[in-house]
Amino acid sequence: MHKFGLIGKNISYSFSKTHFSKKFENENILDCSYENFDIQDISEFQRDIKNIKALKGLNVTIPYKEAIIPYLDKLNKKAKAIGAVNTIKITKKGKFVGHNTDCYGFKKSIGPYLKPHHKKALILGTGGASKAIAYTFKKLDIKVTFVSRSPSKSNQYSYKNLTKEIISDYSIIVNCSPLGTYPNVSECPDIPYNFLSESHLLFDLIYNPTETEFLRRGRIQGATTCNGSKMLYFQAEKAWKIWN
Repeated sequence: MHKFGLIGKNISYSFSKTHFSKKFENENILDCSYENFDIQDISEFQRDIKNIKALKGLNVTIPYKEAIIPYLDKLNKKAKAIGAVNTIKITKKGKFVGHNTDCYGFKKSIGPYLKPHHKKALILGTGGASKAIAYTFKKLDIKVTFVSRSPSKSNQYSYKNLTKEIISDYSIIVNCSPLGTYPNVSECPDIPYNFLSESHLLFDLIYNPTETEFLRRGRIQGATTCNGSKMLYFQAEKAWKIWN
């Protein structure tokens, strides 16, 4: 029996277990199982998960996409360039190799929405997922600025400093923060939504609920909106290819 799973914290809601369990059933894949490894600290990965027999592949989610890196034997080129890992392949020799399929999933899902005027993007949040989004935009030749609660670099804004001019200048806004995830569905990033317009594209990595408060407020202002469900599907299918 080949074992796969998801590493994260408070992940009972997770898409991955449902996705892969259905996949195994629908495609008649009999010798595979998928489970959640809900850990409170990344050190548990070394102690408990790495020694599981017949482990073939893992997904990694919040908050461990960066913290997992020192525990891996190797990173592929893309994961190294991004600085975050969401997929791990365990080789026949037992080596743990980090990959990133978030960038693939994001590019595939945002692609149909991109218009010629989409030249600049604001990324809300600075965690592991935001790094894959920034990497993708760079490849698409779209300029990126991060928005953080405590900005530490020159290419970062604070939420307090977002003006009408800035919002007008950045026609793509991507929420990479967990704000608005079920069950806290009334929460949303603190941006001036009243300055959004129909020229804006709002993308939320959250998929539960299907319309977050962030997307709802954008839609009311006439913006195009997209949630993270397609991105998750594409990145999961890419992970399956890497494992096999």
